[in-house]
This record gives sequence, structure tokens and C-alpha cells, in this order.
Amino acid sequence: MNPTFLASVQRDSADLLYGNAVAGILVSVVASSFLVFAFKTENTSDFKFLWLGAMTLLMAVRYMDVRRWQMQLQNTEYDGKQALTRFVVGVWATALMWATYAVHVIQFSALIEQTTIIVVVSAMAGGSATVLAAHKRTAMLYVFLLLAPASISLLLSAEYADRVLGILGFSFTIVMLAISSKSAAFTQHAIALKNENAALVDHMEQEVEERTQRIYELSNTDPLTGLYNRTAFSKNLSKSLAELTKSGEELALLFIDLDGFKKINDTFGHEAGDQILKASAHRLQSITRDSNLLCRWGGDEFLVALERTDREAAIHLGREIIDALSLEHKTDDAKLSVGATIGVALFPIHETCESKLIQYADTAMYYQKKSKGSSVCVFNEEMEAEHLRELKLKNGLAKAIEKEQLRLVFQPIVSPKGGAPVSFEALLRWQFGDENIPPDQFIGIAEQYGLILDIGEWVMVQACHTAAEWQRSKPLPVCVNVSVIQFQDDGFPGMVDRALSESGLAPDCLHLEITESVFASDVKLLRKRIKAIQQRGIHVSIDDFGTGYSSLSVMQDLAVDTVKIDRSFINNLEGSGYAIVTAVIHAASIMKFDVVAEGVETRAQRETLAKLGVHKLQGFYFSKPLEIDALAVYLDERLLG
Repeated sequence: MNPTFLASVQRDSADLLYGNAVAGILVSVVASSFLVFAFKTENTSDFKFLWLGAMTLLMAVRYMDVRRWQMQLQNTEYDGKQALTRFVVGVWATALMWATYAVHVIQFSALIEQTTIIVVVSAMAGGSATVLAAHKRTAMLYVFLLLAPASISLLLSAEYADRVLGILGFSFTIVMLAISSKSAAFTQHAIALKNENAALVDHMEQEVEERTQRIYELSNTDPLTGLYNRTAFSKNLSKSLAELTKSGEELALLFIDLDGFKKINDTFGHEAGDQILKASAHRLQSITRDSNLLCRWGGDEFLVALERTDREAAIHLGREIIDALSLEHKTDDAKLSVGATIGVALFPIHETCESKLIQYADTAMYYQKKSKGSSVCVFNEEMEAEHLRELKLKNGLAKAIEKEQLRLVFQPIVSPKGGAPVSFEALLRWQFGDENIPPDQFIGIAEQYGLILDIGEWVMVQACHTAAEWQRSKPLPVCVNVSVIQFQDDGFPGMVDRALSESGLAPDCLHLEITESVFASDVKLLRKRIKAIQQRGIHVSIDDFGTGYSSLSVMQDLAVDTVKIDRSFINNLEGSGYAIVTAVIHAASIMKFDVVAEGVETRAQRETLAKLGVHKLQGFYFSKPLEIDALAVYLDERLLG
């Protein structure tokens, strides 16, 4: 039996016994006094008074034991075994006292006194079946000692009346033993059942508590890092802001975004990414141990709220956090590192609402990440205006195709000799209300908010259909700019195939221009995708060459068809741009790819580039981007000419 369960059963048994003890002691005192004083027999007079004194002393000791239980032990987690032992010893002593009295006095008593003694002890035995039912052995022993010795003594008497009385007493002994046994069994079963139910309830309560705790953890903590999740953090931040409003104290909210995490996740897998997230969470806990408001906001973003922290302290702590998060991580496969960019919003300076405060810290982080990552930026109103502008454009861009706000214009790419068009670049325009939004303002937004795939497909389809129309006059290719996100999408080749098939445009009349930022992505995937596109007969160009990631060695490895030199070098032909253009043209002759110079705006630039051997030219000097109607006129003029 479980020790805890046994101890509880013993305590319950002691509680029942001690709870009925005062009545039992009182009955014993009254009954003993009655028997001593009701019958006067010279042979037993001294014995009776001596016995009564001993019985009274015993009852007094038992009463003091009961009072001790009532005053000190009742309703406590006391030792039930010890309490039972004390009580049982007292009851056994009482039973022996009664047995001694009955056996001795009956020998010298008249029939009436003998009968009275048997009746009294029988009555007490009958009462004990209930009063002592909590302890079976004691209940049965008490009955036996009260009745059996006296009954046996009478059975051994020579007098017939004594033997008859003895038979009655012994018969009653057997009956009472049976009754005591059943009563005790029932009581002990009830006690055991009560404790089993209590144990079951305790177990259920423990399970409920554990499940409640588990539910709390699931609903309030991030399972990977153990930090607060969004819901719990927002709720607790709101409470903190309410308290700080009353006290007039400040709070700084830091929105932390890991730099370079996505590349690690894509390159080394999610397991390595998870290790970095857990380690980053641990580092944040170490640095911000004075704050209980720390959460994983989602992905590789974390939030920490710091009470009694002003602008300068927040910037200082933000730099400490960046330094700590930028330390090298040792994963199972490699030593990796990430950076962090942090946006800060201040309470109550910037906002008093928790959701707005989080939004402003996020805005500051995003603003800083675009301009200079791995640093700290504090929110200001200019950022909010820019953020609202971005949201407005994002919402408008989501419906731009449906509302027919997008259109394509086409800029000629010409031959240096004579200026005849050799292809056209399709350029996207967006008329948003009264505004004509430049591509450099909305393409990044389309990429950030997942709109670029739909917009890119629309551009591809429209460009192919328009180019298919002018093929009737002259087979001139169309050049379509492709976002890095589009190019990396697994469905991109199939989308291009559909656009060509539906428009009827020949694959060799489609040139895809990808910005050199693709070089920052997976080169293996890039090589595979370029090869798959070229196998269809489609030409691939690198746009804005020289401004960022690309190099001639990588160009050779990828084997693209054309390189477009960025306009910044064309504008600086009298300076360092001349050497770069010369180097690219020289490499082109070796690697066998065409060179296009974009941004040509003057006659001098055209003549210089032509002398250097640039294959194709593009710019306002030859033509501005043409609307569809103007394009038709332009083609007619050039073809007729």
C-alpha cells in the first residue's frame, strides 16, 4: 500500500475513534460507578473501591489523551499510526479492567448482581461495535474481553442459574464478535474508499493542473525558444504600459531582426536555423535578464521591452545585443554567424498603445535595415510617413492588375551604326490615381509583400503578346526584366512557356533581363535555371552590370548571352567609367557575349561607345520609352526609312 495512502487511512481511523472517545469514557465512568455503589458485598467491597480508583485514573489518562488530540492534532497532518497506538492501548487497558472486575466480582455476587454485570458489559460491548468500528482488532478484542471471561467464569460455576447466565453471555459474545467484525469491515471499507476517492481527486487535480500549465505554455510561449509568443507578450506589455502610465515612468521597446538568417536557413537547413534561433534567444535572455518582457515575435524576429529605459540607454543596450547576437554560432555542421538590426520605439514619447508601439519599433527596424543593417535606429515621424506611404502603395498595388492601372512602355535598343532598332525593352508603368509611380518605388514593395509573381506574369504575358504583333513587320526581340524572386521560383519556366505559347512569340525573340542581385543567391540554382531557359532558345541578359555582386569570372561560369553596363558608368565615361567599359568589352570579345550600354543621353557618349566597340546602345538620346501607339508609329517610320 502506498505510504501516503496508508498514513491517510490511519489518520481517518484515529479521527473516528477519538471523535467518539469522550462519550465512551463517560459511559465507562458512569457504568463503573453504578456497579460499585449499587451492590454492597463484604467480600468484594475493598476490591471494588480499589478497582474504581484504578478505572477512574485510567479514564482520566484517556481523557487527557483525547484532549491532546483535540487541541494539538485534530485537523493536522499528524502521525495516525502513533495516535492509533495510544488509543488502542487505552481501550485494551479498559477492556482488561472490565474483565478483571467481572471475573472477580461474579464469584462472590448474588444472581441479581451477576445478571446486572452481564447486562452492563453486554450493553457496553454492543456500543463498542459502533464506537470502535474504525479499528477492527480493537473492536473485537474489546467485545471479547468484556464478555468472554465473565461468561466462561459463570459456565464453570456449579450453580445451574450461573451456567444459564454464562451460556447467554457467551452466546451474546459470539453474536457481538460477528457484528463487530462486519461493522468494522464496513467502516474500514468506507475509510479506504474515501481515501481512494481523495487520492483520485488529487490525481485528477494534479493532471488538470499539469494540463492547465501545458495549455498555458502552448498558448503563451514559443515552443522552440521558450520565450513569450506574440499573444502573451502583447497582453503583458499592455499591462506594463497601464502601470507605467500611473507611475509616469518610461519604457523602450526594441524590435530585433536577425541579419543573414534566411541565407543560413536556406543553405544549411532548418535544423541549423533552429539552433541559431535557440542560441540567440538564450543570449537575449542573458543580456536582458532584468526584463520579463521578451518574446520571439515570429521567424527570426524578437521583441524586448525595457522599463525605466530612455533613448540613450536603449541605443546602448541595442548595440550590446547586436554584438552578442553577432558572435559565432557553432552548429553540428559548421561555424555560422548572423547579425541583427534593431528598431526602437519609446513609451510614452512615441505612443502609449502597445500595438502602435510595436508597429513603430518594427517601422524603425525596417527603415534601418533598408539603409544600413546591423545597427540601431530610433523611430521618428518621417519613418511613419514613409511607412504609411509604403502601405498605401502596397494596398494599391495588390489591385493594380484588376483595376487595369498597369501598362507597358517600350524603349528601343539600337545598333551603334545608323541607330536602327535591334530590340525593345519592356518597361512597367503604374498609374495610381493621379500619380505615375516609378518602378523603383513599387517593384521593391511588390517583392517584399509577395505581389511580384502575379505582376511579373502579367508583364511577361503582355510583353509577349505585344512583341508578337510587331513581328509581322520585323522580327525584333523584346527584353523583359525579371525579378530575382521570379527567377528563383520553381514555376517560372512553366510561366514563360505559357506566355510564349499563348502569344505565338518565338523563343528567340524573348530576352530575359535579370538584375545582378541574383548573384547574391544560390549560384548553382542560378546556373541551372539560366541553362534551362537558354535551352528553350531564350536569351538571358545581366542588367545593371558592375553595381553590386557580379564579376566577370562568375559571368563566364554562368555563360549569359548579354551584359548591360549600368548607366552610372556611361555617365562617367570621362572618368573611371571609361576603363570599366573598356574592360567589359575586352572580356566580351573573349567570352563571346554582347555588351549593351544603357543610359546614353549625348552624342559624345554615343560616339565614344561606338569607337570602343559596344554592340548595342540604349537611352534617351535615341528614344524615350514609347507608349503602345507611339511604338507603332516609331516602327513604321524606322521600317519605311
